[in-house]
Amino acid sequence: MLDRISHVIRFGSQLVTFGLVVAMFPIESAWPQAAPQPTLGLQSPAQQPVPAQPGPQQIEPALPRREENPGLINEIGKLFEKSKSLLPSLKSPSETIDDFNARTKDAGQSLSNVAKPSTMVSGRAACLVAANGAPDCKAGADRLCQSKGYKEGKSLDTDAAEKCSPKVYLPGYKRQPGDCKTENYVTRALCQ
Repeated sequence: MLDRISHVIRFGSQLVTFGLVVAMFPIESAWPQAAPQPTLGLQSPAQQPVPAQPGPQQIEPALPRREENPGLINEIGKLFEKSKSLLPSLKSPSETIDDFNARTKDAGQSLSNVAKPSTMVSGRAACLVAANGAPDCKAGADRLCQSKGYKEGKSLDTDAAEKCSPKVYLPGYKRQPGDCKTENYVTRALCQ
């Protein structure tokens, strides 16, 4: 069954290819409707042409303009003519390679400007408390990266711990607000 289908598909593709090839060749003239009767070179005396007197040579009349044939082949030909204007012109291989090289050079320069090489480091650096009371972990990430020999960093992971005064741990002591405070630490940073 699959063998029959492949034969039908192959025949169909060959038929389409043949149609496209035929469409590319212009049709110069149509077949006559009725074939002229062969004379075999013999004519009756009444049908023999009268020799013409020598005179000025006659110029053949110009061929009449061929009207469009509205058939399938003509329509496929029109499609090919229209497709030439719709498709972009093809570049030579050297022009294509030059364009590709120029684009990759531009992309490489923009990537080198954007992405500087980075390294992830682990450690523990305290985050300072900002004016609004929130932890400032950028400064902690910078300190962590500087301790590893880098210039600056961005925090990737943080940790928080509660630090309390020793009296909180005495038996019977009631915990007051302000006895404990939360401290934040940068544990991993991306350094440059």
